[in-house]
Amino acid sequence: MRSIKSRLMAGLASTAIVLAGAVAAQAETWKYAFEEAMTDVQGIYAQKFKEEVEANSDHEIQLFPFGTLGESADIMEQAQAGILQFVDQSPGFTGALIPEAQVFFVPYLLPAKSEDLGEFFRNSKAINEMFPELYAEQGLELLKMFPEGEVVMNTKDPVEKPEDLNEVKFRVMTNPLLVESYKAFGATPTPLPWGEVYGGLQTNIIQGQENPLFWVESTKMYEVTGAITLTGHNNFTTAVMANKDFYDGLSDEDKKVVQDAADAAFEHILEYQKGLSEESLAKIKEAKPEMTISDLTEEQRAPFKEAAAQVEAKFIEMTGDSGKKILDQMKEDLKAATQ
Repeated sequence: MRSIKSRLMAGLASTAIVLAGAVAAQAETWKYAFEEAMTDVQGIYAQKFKEEVEANSDHEIQLFPFGTLGESADIMEQAQAGILQFVDQSPGFTGALIPEAQVFFVPYLLPAKSEDLGEFFRNSKAINEMFPELYAEQGLELLKMFPEGEVVMNTKDPVEKPEDLNEVKFRVMTNPLLVESYKAFGATPTPLPWGEVYGGLQTNIIQGQENPLFWVESTKMYEVTGAITLTGHNNFTTAVMANKDFYDGLSDEDKKVVQDAADAAFEHILEYQKGLSEESLAKIKEAKPEMTISDLTEEQRAPFKEAAAQVEAKFIEMTGDSGKKILDQMKEDLKAATQ
């Protein structure tokens, strides 16, 4: 009897080892690249995503912050090719692939403050129903879009009106609509890879750039500029995507793990950003007390808003009916979320 029981126990133990091996064999390391440092907004989101995936599955997430795999165009190509499973990239760069994504650069469309945008990004029909189809056409599964903070103008000299941007070479992402925006604002838009921006400002090849305050502070752009202007014209948006073939090949269980992680990281990053712009501005003032900080009044913003109207018209011209439908839906979604 004891012999039979021993053989039975041994058999069960062998089966358990085989099953454990099978589970281990299914565990994978997934690669995730983003456009910022580990301590910046995209990095904080990515770390929370990694934490959630690893806590709820046998998979591991390997993170690649800015510069480790190249510039933004490089990591997008790698994601489309399946070398990366996940990528976080601003629609500013994705606009070359998906023209409609440039809608996020129509000035004064989005509220500048992130706390006004959480509800919009959670429930927007444009973001959660219309954009995923456009991303899928490019081999990408859109997992989540989220705001990163109010975009400010960061220039050599103070800016209080569009005329102050006359002849200012202003660095922009390689985004046609962003080029149109700064033309409308009176500047000379100058597309430039991010890795060349600090040096470009230092040597006066360019005299300005735009980004959220946390990015101006963390990249030390204030060291080579003299002014920060809050015009209220935008809030920086970014998108987390998966390679579509990879995502479609996941089990339903793993898809749920990924989606739940994206949702948890979204709520985490909104909470993390509370007060972030103010903290970043305080650090900049402490590091460089002579920095000119201008928070424009509504009256001062009026001519910039007037210029924005022609940028919106340009967006519709660039993207046709598809772009207009998304723009109209976003306006409806924003109204519902912020009223």
